[in-house]
Amino acid sequence: MSASGTSAQGSGRLSSSDGASAIHSLDIHPQYRGFKGVYYNPVVQVYFLGFVCFMGPGLFNALTGLGGGGMLNATTNSNANSALYATFAVAAFFAGSINNVLGSRLTLLLGSTGYALYIGSYLAYNIHPNAGGFVIAAGAVLGICAGLLWTAQGSLMLAYPTEDQKGKFIGIFWSIFNLGGVVGAAVSLGNNYDNTVLSNGTYIGFLVLTGIGVLIPLLMADPRKMIRSDGTRVITPRHPSWRTEFYGLWITLRTDPWIVLLFPMFFASNWFYTWQFNDYNGALFTIRARALNNLVYWLSQILGSVSIGFLLDQRGLSRRFRAFSGWLVLFTMVFVVHIWSYFYQRDYTRDTVDNKIDIHEPPYVSRLWLYIFCGLLDAMWQTTAYWFMGAMSNDPAKLANFSGFYKSLQSAGAAGIWRADAVQLPYMNIFISTWVLLVAGLVFALPMIHMRVKETTEESDETL
Repeated sequence: MSASGTSAQGSGRLSSSDGASAIHSLDIHPQYRGFKGVYYNPVVQVYFLGFVCFMGPGLFNALTGLGGGGMLNATTNSNANSALYATFAVAAFFAGSINNVLGSRLTLLLGSTGYALYIGSYLAYNIHPNAGGFVIAAGAVLGICAGLLWTAQGSLMLAYPTEDQKGKFIGIFWSIFNLGGVVGAAVSLGNNYDNTVLSNGTYIGFLVLTGIGVLIPLLMADPRKMIRSDGTRVITPRHPSWRTEFYGLWITLRTDPWIVLLFPMFFASNWFYTWQFNDYNGALFTIRARALNNLVYWLSQILGSVSIGFLLDQRGLSRRFRAFSGWLVLFTMVFVVHIWSYFYQRDYTRDTVDNKIDIHEPPYVSRLWLYIFCGLLDAMWQTTAYWFMGAMSNDPAKLANFSGFYKSLQSAGAAGIWRADAVQLPYMNIFISTWVLLVAGLVFALPMIHMRVKETTEESDETL
């Protein structure tokens, strides 16, 4: 559910259903004028959509990145995240059918309510320490709501732009959404600069903002009344039913079995958050330092995604060269980050972490730089995983099924490792599992790159 994780879910649906946005009325309609011309403008509506996700998933990222959701005891947070990803892995398959019945705006509204409930549960726990069960239940509900929200988000993002506006619209959306993590982290830093525990005021502030996010879909235009810049009416694509999704996954496995070699990479794509957020940031630092770390982490994500995207989009280089170059960058980053991390991790366990590191202490700066590199690696990993999928096919149906594998395996992995953290598995065990899984993901991906990434996608590779 990170800016890149929850972002990952969203971008996967955007790219995977790319062809669906071509399904629209070919009749040319006159543009609205005056206030209606502004209100029904697709660019204005994508800003609305961006702020819904700014207030929901964006602030969720900021809270999770604090380590333990800002709690002194991270066990409840880990159990809540485990429940969240377990229900998300299942709900994602049914969310398309619900979106088809209710429509994108109502589905978006229902999805955004889960984020307000989840943050409200943290406030309740901060006031009543016996409310841990409520937090875990709210996590399970949020998993269902997140499936709804990201499905509706993908549906609307596909509907708004013309073919030549997709890059612009996606850029606008992700810029606003990712700012949620940055702004939320900045707010938590300002509110807790002189605190030793996360204040109720921080949770209240986040709760108010997520509550506003719930209301934004009520202000959004009916997509059926909107007209694109080329004069065509917006028609949101219908999502396949859950039965069709399961059948499509099976057909994809039969027709393109090379995708199996990306499964370890998918499984690892949210695994590392547990060690980064809870077992490093949450374990070692004061609440003030955790808040500052959180801020630079989400800022570094922007740099990471832009830098690896710049490499992977270099048209002057062959596609195979770009694929192997992206793989080599990831391989290097994995070992740089984890060799560096090992020298810190070997010095503390769950039983020996007592004195928290503050921002004014000498050990802090080098550990802050490590966290920046963790953020870079996260963004690079998610971006490259999607690029690999896109390099395997141009067929929207096949890409949709690739995305289905991605979101399901990603959520299943996250549910497992958060539960492992909740049962107090040693920090070193979680750290080593993270390192090994990332390396395994890259090793398994290498033959797929060699066999399936070609200079152009051939028609024989597109058959479903």
